[in-house]
Amino acid sequence: MSRKDQIDITKLPKHIAIIMDGNGRWAKGFGKFRIFGHYNGVKAVKTTVEAAAEIGLKYITLYAFSTENWNRPQKEVDDLMELLIDTIKKETPTLQKNNIRLKSIGNISDLPAKCQLQLQETIDATKDNDGLTMVLALSYSAKWDIINAIKNIATQVKNNELAISDIDDIVIDKHLSTNGIPNPDLMIRTSGEHRISNFLLWELAYAEFYFTPKLWPDFKEEDLYDAIIDFQQRERRFGKTSEQLITN
Repeated sequence: MSRKDQIDITKLPKHIAIIMDGNGRWAKGFGKFRIFGHYNGVKAVKTTVEAAAEIGLKYITLYAFSTENWNRPQKEVDDLMELLIDTIKKETPTLQKNNIRLKSIGNISDLPAKCQLQLQETIDATKDNDGLTMVLALSYSAKWDIINAIKNIATQVKNNELAISDIDDIVIDKHLSTNGIPNPDLMIRTSGEHRISNFLLWELAYAEFYFTPKLWPDFKEEDLYDAIIDFQQRERRFGKTSEQLITN
């Protein structure tokens, strides 16, 4: 039986978030520049997203570019932005073919104008697709997102539009850039690192974590299936006891 056949499609995680780590180290292993790893990382994105859509996953969020990544060498940042523009443009027909909707989170206004334009064009072109939703986290930082949410909530309180006593997790959810996107059930990180690197700090509160030593360009369909199978073998209690889950 294949790994795919071992997945219980009635118990799929609704949302998988992925920290795609290891492109630079992968390129270094071949004696190449880091951008070589990023180009091959795009292939892993395509493979993973199409596999996710095929098995019926509803949401996948990819940590594509963090706010901290702006501190990388300018040549690498420029190359990444060009790669982003080219990839989104080239893959728009594939998204349409596979009924995939594109969304983005993060401080998009920091991206180059050409990148913003291509991103919005593809978001608009795929907005009516109702299969998998692929969310790109671009110029994203969970701390940035939470700070913005706090500022907006504080402004509403100051303007007497919101009472302090009414602030709860639902209010905070509505002010984050992930508003309308369900919280991830499963977070995958490649490359053997065991940290979440300022990614979806609020939203990952009850997610299951899966770490693999594979570098991102080597991540294949079977690796996604392995992560999902591992997820399906876990008991998710959300603060309850095992006995309570059985009773309910």
